[in-house]
Amino acid sequence: MITISLCLSDIPKEKIQQSPNGKKYINLILSERKEAGRFGDTHTLSVSKTKEERESGAKTVYVGRGTQYAPKTELSPQQADDLPAHDLPF
Repeated sequence: MITISLCLSDIPKEKIQQSPNGKKYINLILSERKEAGRFGDTHTLSVSKTKEERESGAKTVYVGRGTQYAPKTELSPQQADDLPAHDLPF
């Protein structure tokens, strides 16, 4: 699970598309950082670029950040011993 913080004020209005059903959408890119940021963020959120924008080297517009959450799943030896036994045929 990754928790995201999105800054709505930083979204370029021209990047918001309206669909035939009247709802508004924006294409975003969630990228993993090489190193955790100053606030522990492990991912960045940016506005997707068109092919033309990528080819022209247009600046990336960052609109948020995220932090990966991994619940602790390791069991202690005592917890493992306390699990119910199952007789499975495989």
